[in-house]
Order: sequence, then C-alpha cells, then structure tokens
Amino acid sequence: MSKQVRGFGLTAELRRKQDQKWDGDTANQVIMWISDVLSHGEKEELAGNITEVKDAVQFTNQFKNGVALCHLVNVIRPGSVKKVTEMKTPFKQMENIGNFLAACEKFKMKSTDLFQTVDLFEGSNIPQVVSTILALGRKSHTIEDYDGPKIGSRESNENKREFTEEQLRAGEGIINLQAGSNKGASQAGQNFGKTRAIID
Repeated sequence: MSKQVRGFGLTAELRRKQDQKWDGDTANQVIMWISDVLSHGEKEELAGNITEVKDAVQFTNQFKNGVALCHLVNVIRPGSVKKVTEMKTPFKQMENIGNFLAACEKFKMKSTDLFQTVDLFEGSNIPQVVSTILALGRKSHTIEDYDGPKIGSRESNENKREFTEEQLRAGEGIINLQAGSNKGASQAGQNFGKTRAIID
C-alpha cells in the first residue's frame, strides 16, 4: 500500500514537496554531531539514546521533546537554557523547543535559519529543523570558549570597508557603461518579421 499524504489539494502538494526535501544522509550527520557534542559535554546517557534515523518520523520522535536540543546549546554555551523540563506533556515539550530557539537567537543566528516550534513538534517541516541545526553547527565555530566538535564550514565574517572622501570623489567623474553609454549601438539592420509593401 502506498504512503498516503494527509490533506487534499494544496496541503497535500506542500506536504509532498517537503517530503522531497528530506535528506537522510544530512540528517544523520546532524544526529551524529549532536551525539558527539553531548558526549563532549559529559551527557553520555543522553548521547547514548540518540540513534541514526531512516525517515523524518524517526527524527521527530527522537527530538520532539526538545530535551536533547536544550542540552546541546547548554554544552555549546553553558547556561543558555536555564531549565530543561523532562515532563512529557505537550506544553512542556514545546516550551523546551522554544527555549532552544531562544538560545539560538542569543547566539545571533539569522531568523531565516530558524524553524518554528510546530515544525519539530508536529513533524511538519523536518528539513528546516535539520537546516537550523546545521546553521547552529556553523555558528559554533565562532562561539567563545567552545572547543567541542563542529559541523559545517565556519561562517564568513563581515568585510566592512571604509573609504576616504578623496576615494569617493575620484569615482564621481567616471561614467560607466550602465550610466548612459551604449558604445554607438543602433537599430540599423534589425528586421522584425515580413516587411510591409506599399503599392501605388
């Protein structure tokens, strides 16, 4: 029997597109990084419970309570999440996820890199969750006092340039090609379609 998609019409189409974005290899790299960071932070018991996944549903089931993610940011920067709740009520689990996202914002991660709480809790957009954790891995390269495992390449630094008044004025006298010159181009020789014959 084929896998049935929830919803109809546009909802089903959006769900299919999200399912196509799922990359199991990347998700398992993220999972192994989380496990390594937790082991580095002496959270061996928690790290031991994290296993590789075959699909987005298994990923959701492992992380939807938010506990591992809260401990992850606490290892990267101690005290990022003040209280990690182990309770299994949906409200508390969503609170853990919210605390993880708030810690990511404190790390000055871009808002476009972050997922929404329901994306993980309801499993509605797991590729975005994986993308957020990868962005956190990139950000971990720049966090002071963190010397644990890293994933992804280091974020680029801002390359701000300062120009003197003389340098700015030197550019004012130069007319580039986008400022009105077309190097003598004309419409000579252009012919669109059949010519109109005028007969007396």
